[in-house]
Amino acid sequence: MKRTRTDRVAETAVTFIGLGNLPLMPGTWATLGAALVHAAIAAQIGTSDHPYLLPGLAGLFALAAVCLCPWAERFYRRKDPPRFVLDEAAGYFLAVSFFPHHSQLLVGVLGVVLFRLFDITKPPPGRQAEALPRGVGIVADDLIAGLYAALCIGFVLHLV
Repeated sequence: MKRTRTDRVAETAVTFIGLGNLPLMPGTWATLGAALVHAAIAAQIGTSDHPYLLPGLAGLFALAAVCLCPWAERFYRRKDPPRFVLDEAAGYFLAVSFFPHHSQLLVGVLGVVLFRLFDITKPPPGRQAEALPRGVGIVADDLIAGLYAALCIGFVLHLV
């Protein structure tokens, strides 16, 4: 199949600049990529002065993922293709969005571990959310995993 310019741009987006093409665990690679973006933001401009930035990225990535999902399913010829990892980035950014005034290193490490745990295990209603139509279901389970992770991060931060 000949790839158009639109296909190349869309593939770059849905694979989160190619991380979804890495072997074995594309969702984890994308989560780690999002964590690097988070770390760069925290180091360069800070999160406490810009508390809207991470939630904005979560929303932007989630919206882009929903919009690009039909393209990805046609292009890869399967439902929820493993290379489609933009939803993992959205879920990670949501998980770390609620803690702009805390140690971003701790928040980031907890975010990666807890988000991946909940994304893989898909506790209710995560698994059920996958049945939602079109790209909404594919993204919703990651946002739910992000919310579960955020609750746990908040609990850990409260303890320390």
